[in-house]
Amino acid sequence: MKKSKIIAGLAVMLLTTGAAIADVKLAPFQPDDESKRLAAERSAVLEKLTPVTDEMLRMPPPGEWLQWRRTYDAHGFSPLAQINKTNVKTLVPAWTWSMPPGSAEFAPLVHDGVLFIWGTTDDVQAIDAKTGNLLWEYKHAFSGPAWPGIAGGSRRSFALYGDKLIFPTFDSHEIALDVHTGKVVWDHQVTDIKLPYRASAGPQVVNGKVIQGYTNCSRLQPGGCIIVAMDANDGHELWRIHTIPKPGEPGDETWKGVPYEKRQGASMWTTPSYDPDLNLLYFGTGNTYAWQYLDNGSSKRDPGHAGLYINSTLAINPDNGKMVWHYQHLPQDNWNLDWAFERPIMTLNVGGTDRKVVCGTGKIVWTDCMDAATGKWLFYHDDGLQDIALGADKNGNKIINPDVIPDLTRQKSNLICGQMKNWPASSYDASQKLLYIVVVTTGCTEEVPRNYASDSDYGGGEQSSAATRYNPKSPPGVTGRIDAINLQTNKMAWSVDSRVNMASSALATAGGLLFVGDQERYFRAYDSATGAVLWQTRLNHTVNATPISYSVDGKQYIAILAGKGQAGHNVTQETQWPKQDGAVLWVFALPDN
Repeated sequence: MKKSKIIAGLAVMLLTTGAAIADVKLAPFQPDDESKRLAAERSAVLEKLTPVTDEMLRMPPPGEWLQWRRTYDAHGFSPLAQINKTNVKTLVPAWTWSMPPGSAEFAPLVHDGVLFIWGTTDDVQAIDAKTGNLLWEYKHAFSGPAWPGIAGGSRRSFALYGDKLIFPTFDSHEIALDVHTGKVVWDHQVTDIKLPYRASAGPQVVNGKVIQGYTNCSRLQPGGCIIVAMDANDGHELWRIHTIPKPGEPGDETWKGVPYEKRQGASMWTTPSYDPDLNLLYFGTGNTYAWQYLDNGSSKRDPGHAGLYINSTLAINPDNGKMVWHYQHLPQDNWNLDWAFERPIMTLNVGGTDRKVVCGTGKIVWTDCMDAATGKWLFYHDDGLQDIALGADKNGNKIINPDVIPDLTRQKSNLICGQMKNWPASSYDASQKLLYIVVVTTGCTEEVPRNYASDSDYGGGEQSSAATRYNPKSPPGVTGRIDAINLQTNKMAWSVDSRVNMASSALATAGGLLFVGDQERYFRAYDSATGAVLWQTRLNHTVNATPISYSVDGKQYIAILAGKGQAGHNVTQETQWPKQDGAVLWVFALPDN
């Protein structure tokens, strides 16, 4: 009995003592001198950030990567040459950084030695571009559920302007963060969270205006997608336009009486290019996801079924949102063959005269080049893999192959070879006049139109039943390719075949190199003049993102994000992907010695 009382007494004493200990407030761990020194170093990196000016966006310093394709003309070209054909074989990782699981298609931005990157669910980070140290992090709090679909899972770029980092969110906000702290400067809600509009690309900033194009307009959104301009200082809206005309507006006649609420599509997937001299933005638009509405019961080719402004280049005045000109690359698109990609601007000699041209390559790897000031069609280059167009007339109108026009009675299937270029961007080397295009040669499908109901909520491939097929115009076992096109001569300079899909954007450099990644996790440097492989390494996951190059303290770096992405079909049975979707930012440099 006494022993029991003693044990009970000890228990009470321990409980009492524990309560007393819990009330004691202990001082937090104090950083030592080395911790304080390192913290001061990281603060100093942020303090060196200078405002990004309009002049810097027009002519960025060689070591900076200030926007999606580095320059307004969307060349995706680095003027750095420290890493070159001779020494690239010694390239090694300088540092790496793990990102949240999810989409990995992003192009980091670099300014004054700070690298800015995005992770799935709008996780934004600033990193010391030299050491890989985290400087600050911002996590966006969602105001509602993300809309389902592709645009709900990917982001491809930011914008830098002044002392702000600007980007769209998955819940239809446009946000500007202070680049020094990651704190929100302004937050503009562009659309209702219940509407499907989302942005997969970052904005373009022109003369103090943040201009954002939207996608995800396949869900019966009247007027197609939208382009919105906001004031860079405080985010208030300046103008807004739709990419499909209302009844009575120019282009209305190309919808053949389709009710406005049924007119869909014309999404924008990528950041527009911009010409400061002409003061014009160049947007590329996608198809209509409800092409059977547009056909109005018949697949017969009819100008009245063109469906403006799907599959078009739109030249927009950034001051007021007015459309100065448009060129429609593929009217009456029955095949989901978007033309919603980058629009590089360059100067070429056309007919004996130097002219500023803007070019657009569609999914069929057909490149149309237009006069940048007027939109007049000048010439085209067909990479020879598609079966949609047999050629073009003197005005650039494509001559459609009758064998690919879908049978709306669903009595026969069609072999459609057209899905061969997607969002991974081309790169242009003005010194060689070479445009480098990343191609998925397996973009062939056998298709039969699905039953169509006038009230169906169509989107993307829901219009047809399709099965992937090899391209009969490509060598057996080849599913990817890099094409180098000389736009001055309009001839293929070289082409490299691949067993697996090429998946990343292209990056050409003044060092004579071309960097491209693939779905088998290889990241390679090619000789940009010949296509010969000069260096390669294997990363943690498929390489779907956009590589960039920058310099800090005189040292050149190559950066690429590897992880889950959406760059085409995988048909090679032996290709294996990690089950984990974690993304990693890889940064390479030459050895210090």
